Amino acid sequence: MPQTSRLLASTALPNAPVRTPTVALSSVERQGPLERVLHDGSLYAVYQPIVNLADATIYAHEALIRGPRGSALHTPDALLRAAAHECLGYEFEYACVVAALRTWGQMDVPGRLFINISAAVLTQLVTSRGPSELLEVIHDLAVVPRMLVLEITEHERVDDMDALADVVAQVRSAGVCLALDDFGDGRSSLRLWSQLKPEVVKIDKYFTKNISQHGDKLKTIQALLQIADIFGTSLVAEGVETPEDLRVLRDLGITYGQGYFLGHPNTAPAQYLGTDARRVLAERQIVVFPELSRTAPNGQLRNLVLIDAPTVNADTSNDDLAACFAQWPGLHAVALLERDQPVALINRAQFMNEYSKLYYREIWGRRSCAVHANFQPRLIERDHSVDELVGILTSEDQRYLSDGFIVTDNGRYVGLGTGDQLVRSVTETRIEAARHANPLTFLPGNIPISQHMERLIKKKVRFVACYADLNHFKPFNDYYGYWRGDEMIRLLARHAMEQCDPQRDFLGHVGGDDFMLLFQSPDWRERSERLVQGFNAHARELFDAQAREAGGIEAEDRHGMPRFFPCTTVSIGAVVIDSGRFARAEDVANLAALAKHDAKKAGAGLFERAT
Repeated sequence: MPQTSRLLASTALPNAPVRTPTVALSSVERQGPLERVLHDGSLYAVYQPIVNLADATIYAHEALIRGPRGSALHTPDALLRAAAHECLGYEFEYACVVAALRTWGQMDVPGRLFINISAAVLTQLVTSRGPSELLEVIHDLAVVPRMLVLEITEHERVDDMDALADVVAQVRSAGVCLALDDFGDGRSSLRLWSQLKPEVVKIDKYFTKNISQHGDKLKTIQALLQIADIFGTSLVAEGVETPEDLRVLRDLGITYGQGYFLGHPNTAPAQYLGTDARRVLAERQIVVFPELSRTAPNGQLRNLVLIDAPTVNADTSNDDLAACFAQWPGLHAVALLERDQPVALINRAQFMNEYSKLYYREIWGRRSCAVHANFQPRLIERDHSVDELVGILTSEDQRYLSDGFIVTDNGRYVGLGTGDQLVRSVTETRIEAARHANPLTFLPGNIPISQHMERLIKKKVRFVACYADLNHFKPFNDYYGYWRGDEMIRLLARHAMEQCDPQRDFLGHVGGDDFMLLFQSPDWRERSERLVQGFNAHARELFDAQAREAGGIEAEDRHGMPRFFPCTTVSIGAVVIDSGRFARAEDVANLAALAKHDAKKAGAGLFERAT
């Protein structure tokens, strides 16, 4: 949260303000409205709970400051603007700390207290007066130092990181802990985290707001969890405002949470977590994580196989090039370089066809080989996306099939490639991408399916693994063509998505006409039966009128023999997975595949296999 709304929260509360001691002020604008507020001691604190997401207990409270109720300086933004205008930044922050500590000490509340302070003010306080004054204030106001966490709210560049680290070390020596606020807001620094090594880091609410709908935010927090593990830091997710976001943060393993869904700021600190939040944290089911993208990832060809071929330049003669080709009998072409940068490609077959002509060597043998060069070669950067390379494969210019292409890394020559290698690399990269997200339905592929299964198994959640497969799909696809076949697969995907609770049930596309549904919804049978009935009814609409009337089509079977195939339907094999019985996702997937086989053999829409 920005400093304009973090030092002070913005919720007005009905209780009377707690008066703070008078603070010594500078001589700047002594009649300013904020100066009068500080002189009167009319700032007061409200406290928002920080919740342990593992056991649903109140771990700590953050102190947030208010100005006089009903005045122009009640809101956080107004107070901070006044502090800047009246040049009372240090005095204002010091008064906020005193107000929060005094009220907390009077209430004798269990748990830790988080107090906001900027890096600049903390440095000024410790360097000018020493850590003893801060410690003296803490003791005088009946607060235990080890229960205090100073939350650094500095969002401007810290010019002297070493000096700040020294100040933090002195504060720690007094028993006070440190937290870093709003990490990831664009102004926070990974170096600040690394050098100060705070006990707690608060994740900016941008990354937690609607995390249940944004796979990119989820991936960011997963990365922060890895960093926190390296530094031994606990994370607090700020801005938790919905049960859906809380479920995701809970299952990610975030230690603490803070936000309106967990508790609003109040002058009376919360003793217990609210009913709704407790219910969410007590749920045994796991949430379905949002996918990073609803489209297949492009991928890059870093592993493209290269030919480490020799090169030539404009000074290389035709005789020298012929000798080069003789030394490299399998080489299809050579690159012509100019100042270490590839500018042209010389095709072996075309060159040798000219070089072998009568009297060519005598007339042209000592001339430059550049006369045979193609100065518009295919240049491919090793970081090219797959989509760019697919454009090459489908373009009208098909010279890459005979000439191959030049591979560069940041514009520098690194080797040659052939048309066969290009097709193979694009295919392999596409297959790998499809393991993450199927390019036809954009549903999660094999890897996310296995990862979700492993999460279910690890938490020992009771779930149902359903394997869905189309009956008589191949003859339909052969008879009507791949375009209508794709429509049939997308139709199954749509009906499956309609029957899945997005918070409880996971839908993945294994490939082809195979789908995996991992149900946590207790009414999974009803959902599966609705899926079968809905799909079977709409699948008939993809057949022509004559086929619908006949109930199917005449097509060849796998052995090339003509036979009648009924209209396409779906079979679902289901396996109830009890907690603790399986250790690997592979075992669950195999059992679900057997259930699917039983469903197709029995001709049943839904078949439950005993475990």
